[in-house]
Amino acid sequence: MSWLKPVTLKSDSVTLVPLTIDHSFDLMEAVQDGELWRLWYTVVPSPEKMQDEIKRRLDLQHSGLLLPFAVIDNKTRKAVGMTTYCTIDASSKRLDIGWTWYQKSVQRTAINTECKLMLLTHAFETLKCIAVGYRVNSFNLNSRRAVERLGAKFDGIMRNFRVMPNGTVCDFYMYSTTNSEWPTVKINLQWKLEQYVFQPIR
Repeated sequence: MSWLKPVTLKSDSVTLVPLTIDHSFDLMEAVQDGELWRLWYTVVPSPEKMQDEIKRRLDLQHSGLLLPFAVIDNKTRKAVGMTTYCTIDASSKRLDIGWTWYQKSVQRTAINTECKLMLLTHAFETLKCIAVGYRVNSFNLNSRRAVERLGAKFDGIMRNFRVMPNGTVCDFYMYSTTNSEWPTVKINLQWKLEQYVFQPIR
């Protein structure tokens, strides 16, 4: 993983830090806000499985397959979710942002927009990516809308892309932002964050 190294990214509301097992307790508490593991169309660990999930992501990081972050709320200094760089292709300088969840009380706040702005800025301006992608379950309407609000372009639908833990087979919507699109997307995200001074972006 010489191309993609652990890094800490900080903004006004949130800090992204390399995920460690020390984040377990905060994340066990965070996932109970909204009982996120009960959402059938996404994969979020239950409290009792949180440590196993963190260890799994760290093992994959050791293998060079992803780079996981804990999402830290700057006000409380507690972890309120997780996100990752994944589907890493160092030779082509492409990656995805995914495996993301936030506790319910911070959803639809500035936190997701700030996280994505930091991750995209690092990807395009430091790592010099040519594209950053997103993969979203077709039934996860909130996440699809969130990705579209970021300014990502819809690339297509992967049919029967994944078998979910409950045995259902789901299509996934594929999105991406390219390096040529990034300057406009960046300005749009910065503008959205300015609007949070007045009211949340829905």
